Amino acid sequence: MDVIIHRIRLHDGVDPARFEAWVRDADYATCPRLPSVRAFGVHRVSTERDAPFHYFEIISVSTLDAFSQDMKSEAFQGLADAFDTMASVVEEMSGERVEPGYRAVP
Repeated sequence: MDVIIHRIRLHDGVDPARFEAWVRDADYATCPRLPSVRAFGVHRVSTERDAPFHYFEIISVSTLDAFSQDMKSEAFQGLADAFDTMASVVEEMSGERVEPGYRAVP
């Protein structure tokens, strides 16, 4: 499984509450329509205007190639268009997890 991490900075004047509502109502809701996405989460870092970035997102995908194909879909393009009105990705990194990783069992 591959992971993509984006550092996100809001455009000047964008209310963090507006962005977070969009994340919950649109971004998360669209994930089931993107077959390559295995897990997705957006994390708040800072709401200070002068912060170098305000959020980061972690996208776990089956493969980077499969996600690239999903990025061509109408569903993804709708997300990208809305995102671009509110924020920018200021840094991207991706990699493959060194398996098996660790996850605590409840």
